[in-house]
Amino acid sequence: MKTIKHIGLVIFLIGLTIFTASVFTGNFSFTEKELDIYFVEKKYKSDIFKEELQKGIVTDENLNIFQFSKRVRNAVEKNNLYYDNLIEKYNKEKNWDKKGLQYQYKINGKPHAISYQIAKKAGSGFVKENASLMWFLTFGLGILGALMFMLPNLILLGKPGIKNDHIYQESSTNRGFIAWLVLVYLVTFYLVLYFMADYVVNWTYILDPISKALNGGEASQWFVYGFLYCTIMLTMGIRMYIKYRHNKYQIVRTTSVLFFQIVFAFLIPEIMASLGKPGYDFKSAFPLDYDFFWEWNIKSLSESGGIGIFILVWGIILTLIIVPVMVYFFGKRWYCSWVCGCGGLAETLGDPYRQHSDKSLNAWKLERWLIHAVLVFSLLMTLVTLYCYFSGTSSFLGIKSQWIKDTYSFLIGAWFAGVIGTGFYPIFGNRVWCRFGCPLAAYLGLVQRFKSRFRITTNGGQCISCGNCSTYCEQGIDVRAYAQKGENIVRSSCVGCGICSAVCPRGVLKLENGPENGRINPTDILLGNDIDLMSLVNKKL
Repeated sequence: MKTIKHIGLVIFLIGLTIFTASVFTGNFSFTEKELDIYFVEKKYKSDIFKEELQKGIVTDENLNIFQFSKRVRNAVEKNNLYYDNLIEKYNKEKNWDKKGLQYQYKINGKPHAISYQIAKKAGSGFVKENASLMWFLTFGLGILGALMFMLPNLILLGKPGIKNDHIYQESSTNRGFIAWLVLVYLVTFYLVLYFMADYVVNWTYILDPISKALNGGEASQWFVYGFLYCTIMLTMGIRMYIKYRHNKYQIVRTTSVLFFQIVFAFLIPEIMASLGKPGYDFKSAFPLDYDFFWEWNIKSLSESGGIGIFILVWGIILTLIIVPVMVYFFGKRWYCSWVCGCGGLAETLGDPYRQHSDKSLNAWKLERWLIHAVLVFSLLMTLVTLYCYFSGTSSFLGIKSQWIKDTYSFLIGAWFAGVIGTGFYPIFGNRVWCRFGCPLAAYLGLVQRFKSRFRITTNGGQCISCGNCSTYCEQGIDVRAYAQKGENIVRSSCVGCGICSAVCPRGVLKLENGPENGRINPTDILLGNDIDLMSLVNKKL
């Protein structure tokens, strides 16, 4: 069985290597005719831009994507610099008419995004021409190797029951060399995906056939991300089934997050797009879905007929009514551990790293300040955006709408949620984003802490202080400290994953929904010779 695991690991690494190496393959260039067609499609009016592209990418050279991207970005830069100088010149001359005319010739958009659009049309080579074969050599080998590595654990792990032996002795799970390699790969992946999508245009060619089958169009970098996200969750979900096969709660919970991610977050939006409807993830609630109230989204939904209005109303009802009501009855676990895609990835791909969450008091203080600061930031951004949308102005209280949206997208949407939130799994644990940055988690946590029926009850008399519960709490809660006192765990950060209960050898911990009365119980440590022991017990009864 160990031999099968080792072979599987080799196959997985081969698939991952081919997937990564495919970025460096292919040729990219335009013909004069293709360039003319592109300019007509994009309605560009600048002769400067066209001339620069002709000199750069209308060529017989075999340009790789990095050379191609550099030439396109240089063309954008030279074009915009030329017209910026003209705008400045006419501004000094106070020639307002000529100044206003120059703006139509500027190329708007991020240079790498423009490069991606052109590269998608200009690419050729083995990857683009053999998409099905490349899918097998990348995704296929990756999935096959991962399964061969994980399935033998059904036998190697012995009888059903939690097995966490040697996690601090393996380089991949003890912040060792392998963990740092994983971190570097994940961080690089997110940086390229978010900020340099043209570099990975070959990945979109691999998934073009699947994208066309689902939505009728070619794959974008976000389709690649969504497909990869679902594939990783499904594959690592099988690992969860094997590891926690003794615990029905974990089996059902894993099935739930897989269903909601694959069906609601991926398939339904793609199918809706193929029908000419706005693609929408019906489980994504504001403020996690931070651009829901942005001008372009409101306008798009308003102009999409009945389905658009339904989505707009549904999003508001989900945020203001369904979310708090569900938290009241079931705690924030109903969303963070059963529905949310971020939580789903954390519970599958991130499960091997859950022991790295910081349990210190300083981490708890940072968590409370940071996550609620992000919540306030998201609400402020939305307030400014809505005010500007309905008033027709560009700023509110001196805050420009576009600036605050761009800032939030860059700092929170890209860096915090993606680069740090997922990329740092191997070092900081699997719930960095959920614990420190998710504004929806902050909202759910406030409701859970002060108005909910959910709690984790503890049977302190059975606790042997082994510390398993605290070690594997992904939210950094010192569960053992509560269990030793027999105190209910009512923490706003708790996502109700149930792992603390699953790893407890004595059945001390139990996830419950009960009456609010008595939910937050005394924190006094009871001693057998305490003269007030019986009176306290009687009061509780």
